[in-house]
Amino acid sequence: MKNLQTKTFLFIISLWSMLTFAQQNQKKSFEIKNGHFILNGKDIEIRSGEMHYPRVPKEYWKHRLLMMKAMGLNTVATYVFWNYHEESQGKWDWSGQKDLRAFIKTAEDVGLYVILRPGPYVCAEWEFGGYPWWLQNIKGLKIREDNEPFLSANHKYLSELYHQVKDLQITKGGPIIMVQAENEFGLFAFQRKDISQQSHKSYLNKVVKQIKDVGFDLPMYTSDVSDFFGGGYVEGALPGANGEKNIDKLRKVVNNYHNNQGPYMIAEFYPGWLTHWGEGFPRTKTDGIVRLTKDFLKNGVSFNYYMIHGGTNFGFTSGANYNKEHDIQPDLTSYDYDAPISEAGWRTPKYDSLRLVLSKYTKEKLPDVPAPIKVIKIKDIRLSKLYSVFKYSESQEKVKADKPLTFEELNQGYGYVLYRHHFNESVSGKLDVSGLRDYATVYVNGKKLGELNRFYNNYTMQVDIPKNADLEILVENWGRINYDAQINENTKGIVSPVKIDDKKITGTWEMIKLPFQDQFFSTIKTKPIAKGEYRTLKDVPTIYQGEFELKEAGDTFIDMQNWGKGIIFINGKNLGRFWKVGPQQTLYIPGVWLRQGKNEIIIFDQLNEKVQNTVSTIEKPILNDLTR
Repeated sequence: MKNLQTKTFLFIISLWSMLTFAQQNQKKSFEIKNGHFILNGKDIEIRSGEMHYPRVPKEYWKHRLLMMKAMGLNTVATYVFWNYHEESQGKWDWSGQKDLRAFIKTAEDVGLYVILRPGPYVCAEWEFGGYPWWLQNIKGLKIREDNEPFLSANHKYLSELYHQVKDLQITKGGPIIMVQAENEFGLFAFQRKDISQQSHKSYLNKVVKQIKDVGFDLPMYTSDVSDFFGGGYVEGALPGANGEKNIDKLRKVVNNYHNNQGPYMIAEFYPGWLTHWGEGFPRTKTDGIVRLTKDFLKNGVSFNYYMIHGGTNFGFTSGANYNKEHDIQPDLTSYDYDAPISEAGWRTPKYDSLRLVLSKYTKEKLPDVPAPIKVIKIKDIRLSKLYSVFKYSESQEKVKADKPLTFEELNQGYGYVLYRHHFNESVSGKLDVSGLRDYATVYVNGKKLGELNRFYNNYTMQVDIPKNADLEILVENWGRINYDAQINENTKGIVSPVKIDDKKITGTWEMIKLPFQDQFFSTIKTKPIAKGEYRTLKDVPTIYQGEFELKEAGDTFIDMQNWGKGIIFINGKNLGRFWKVGPQQTLYIPGVWLRQGKNEIIIFDQLNEKVQNTVSTIEKPILNDLTR
């Protein structure tokens, strides 16, 4: 009897296992058909939020995705950033923080579908719009054009991407339901009037063909401002409208390009907006976003909140806009975006208001909102070692040439380059660095003369250089342009001859590479400045190093209100840029990048107008304090 019971139990377990396996591997499907989104044979409206995996620490992905689920969303959209995964040509990295597969699987685990936006152009207020900087070193290559060198590089990128996610498509049982074809190309085609519409269409069709040829077999959509659908339309893809508020107009323009039928989707629905350095932090009123959300839900319009959670432009990932008033408009380190979920993952009044609306349109009770991450305050971190960048530079790689070389010619993507020219004879006059890209501090024999700044169109200054002296120009790449036709002019450093009184400076230039990559402190070989000599560092670009002990880790915000301009590293990780002008005066430190016990901090201040002894963190960010 006992043996029979055992056999029966084993049979039931085996049968249950087979049924579970069959259910897990049951064919899933997503299609655009008869004017509707069809998921597994049933109509569905997409309620999506955009979140980008590089802008949120990997350890927090699940927390943020659970917040999206608790808000009433059913999908997450993300760009894929080509330059994030191929930092140097042919060397790919999809591990750790860059593990796109893990992000997608985490979304699936919490019950969200995924919309994949591979670009290759992503805009996104991201460095170079997602393109690798080294593309500019390939002879004859022109980005975003019907250009064989570019299309060849792009095909390799798409192939690598497909290899990472091929089994995560819904056609293979995964959560990815749609893939975007290029990005906002209609607007770009309008901006680039120097290229024929025929050439634009040829390029766009070839990119779409590449997406299909590498293996993607999902429904496609495009994302554009509705007025520019004509330039960005792809046959067979659903046109998605960015920022459209008029539902009648949405239906009309989509019908015009999509067989006179829907579905209708706001591909980018803006609950907030981006911010540049030197301008006020924009706020998008909650009541307007709530009203639009209600209208879309009532009328069966699908949407994707861009952004639902912005996160942070860690390191050198922030991009820039271009306009005629400012040659460059660099984006903040914070990508808070005034989104419903704040930079640090906090629920906001906007989040709660939208959750209340969405809860009325879901067929099941919404899960509880995850608790926020613990926040701590660290007072008076002592900065015990100070280094002059001029001393530090003595041990760094140097290149000599008969002209200033760009970052790209130096095979350096990001950070800083120190340009040095020796004068045998004295010279005075107006220094002209019209080829500055983007921000510079100018010195003679280590003594600061002033600043040049592309944001303020400030390219000239008076100089008096004595006999046997060095002119030194420390140049920062402030982020490559990610939006506008000027995206095709994105080399950094000094890109044209330097002049004094309209006469080109001739002779040898020395370029010292200062990329300041993660963990760069281990490359410091010079001795720190003696404490009694700290006063000599005023107005000298300075590296500060300190250590601090923590009993427990938690999120926090480092207060940079008394500092100049530079970058910060915590335990080897680059938090991003700060600048006294604002509006951002703090940088977000994720608690998962801190640890119990000893921690290390490094601050590089290019201006160093005041020599510092300590720095502290606070519990709330300062994102709207302009000082100029």
